[in-house]
Amino acid sequence: HMKSALFIEHIQNNQLTQPASETVQPGQRLTISCQVSYSLGYYTAWIRQPAGKGLEWIGMKYTGGSYYKDSLKNKFSIDLDTSSKTVTLNGQNMQPEDSAVYFCARLHSDTNHLQT
Repeated sequence: HMKSALFIEHIQNNQLTQPASETVQPGQRLTISCQVSYSLGYYTAWIRQPAGKGLEWIGMKYTGGSYYKDSLKNKFSIDLDTSSKTVTLNGQNMQPEDSAVYFCARLHSDTNHLQT
């Protein structure tokens, strides 16, 4: 099993842009986009942190594949738009327990050669 901590990297502000906040009602869909300035051949991960809790890895995607946390793979999907260099996190049937800060992050190039 992959450990999420291995795939988190500090990102400089000029490489990723995402909205400050989103509000959705229970049962609704969540859509958050992250615009990047690097090639989508690198993995972009989505991670969330509920208030007062630790980081939870959701999944990651690049042009050649994707990986999701098993317990969240039916709730979240990640889409790439190579023309606009946008990585979008889609969530369905969002619930109060899904309230969190959601981060997008680029993986270091070395982790593009995954070992599981």
